[in-house]
Amino acid sequence: MNFVVPDFYPAAAELFVVGMSLITLLVTVFAKSGRSLAYFLTQATLVGAAFITIGTMDGQVVTTFGTMYIDDLMGDLLKLMVYFSVATALLYGRGYLIDRGLDRIEYYLLAQYMTLGMMVMISAGHLLSLYIGLELLSLSLYAMVACERDSARSTEAAMKYFVLGALASGLLLYGMSMIYGATGSLELTGIAQSIYHQAANQDVLMFGLVFVVAGLAFKLGVVPFHMWVPDVYHGAPTAVTLLVASAPKLAGFAMAIRLLVNGMFDLADQWQGMLMFLAVLSIILGNLAAIAQTNLKRMLAYSGISHMGFMLLGLLSGVVEGDRHFALNAYSSAMFYAVAYVIMTLASFGLIVLLSRAGFEAENIEDFKGLNKRSPWFAAMMMIVMFSMAGVPFFIGFFAKFAVLQAVVAAGYIWLAVLAVLMSLIGAFYYLRLVKVMYFDDPVDTLPIRASADLRVLLSANGLAIALLGLMPQALMSVCAYALLGSL
Repeated sequence: MNFVVPDFYPAAAELFVVGMSLITLLVTVFAKSGRSLAYFLTQATLVGAAFITIGTMDGQVVTTFGTMYIDDLMGDLLKLMVYFSVATALLYGRGYLIDRGLDRIEYYLLAQYMTLGMMVMISAGHLLSLYIGLELLSLSLYAMVACERDSARSTEAAMKYFVLGALASGLLLYGMSMIYGATGSLELTGIAQSIYHQAANQDVLMFGLVFVVAGLAFKLGVVPFHMWVPDVYHGAPTAVTLLVASAPKLAGFAMAIRLLVNGMFDLADQWQGMLMFLAVLSIILGNLAAIAQTNLKRMLAYSGISHMGFMLLGLLSGVVEGDRHFALNAYSSAMFYAVAYVIMTLASFGLIVLLSRAGFEAENIEDFKGLNKRSPWFAAMMMIVMFSMAGVPFFIGFFAKFAVLQAVVAAGYIWLAVLAVLMSLIGAFYYLRLVKVMYFDDPVDTLPIRASADLRVLLSANGLAIALLGLMPQALMSVCAYALLGSL
């Protein structure tokens, strides 16, 4: 048997992150200011990986390590968004972590490993590489949620996340084993070929598909696999919640595309029905449950469940009665929604971090009372974020919802679009309630808002980007469509 040396060039960014994590571990152990050095090395790792990803981007679909790794435009674009999301979240959360004594070397190492896990997931062309990337991401997040060791709330959240996450991983792995048994292949291309030629055992394949969709639903945090989301968002330190709520959603979208579209596109009629069930439940329960919340982190958790339901609407609208004509438009609208949601989530949790200080968590809605009198600028930024999440024109959230609803209507699911619009109107209540509290209630806390200059500048840029991308959404929409066109 001849061993073929794989082409390492397409995976240069992943290899760079691995190397930098080892350098970070070795250097910070002996450095006097190891914590600060670990933070800057992590940010340098993300910037370096971004440059390498851009440098290896040639518009071609390249496979290496057999077919375990795929380098394509969709993967490159999602990786760039992951680097941006993780770097932004680390900058937002650094002051918060320092105030609470959580600014540890291992925290930044875990951030590098979670990034590596997402990169592997995004470029996976094989069930094994997909699962390895998912577990690397998940194990890093479990540890990060529990980083506040003296907090019973944080420890409880980590235990719930770990137990339910292990159950979901088991479901996913069991589904993958059934798909392997039905098709005789672990490669996504091999699975697709077996299904296309109807060479797979259909009964076993359907059971495997159900388990895979269930595992995917847990990782996206959609109903009925959402139980961990509000507890983890609430229990984790806000800086960690920011990481959990943002970049992994991009990896979840990539996982859905790789598994369902690349691997099982010819079963679209089956898995689209499953996604419709998940999407409808998520949009309804997410919006209704969020209304009753007084804790802002829990409110945003239920809001996130609803938003992931909206993203699934795009994925379930690709094939209409066997017609694949609408696939590119539908999947690009889902990708655009995922990117828009991550940008909005970074800003929302970043503003919660901004108002928090040592010994005080600004995580309740009443903590934002009278924010306009304390800081008109950041009250305006939070208002932009809330308006965008509610789908108010003309912010990026509005066009994300509009693009998905267009795909749903084009697929003929008029009732589904009407339901989504009605639930969005109901959901607008809890977003606008926060705006009302900021502008019309008297402040409970009159202390000045203290934050580093880089946090203030980046938060301002994040809020303004939501507004500017709402005024000019076509560029980002076109990039998403182009990336998918060159990848599917």
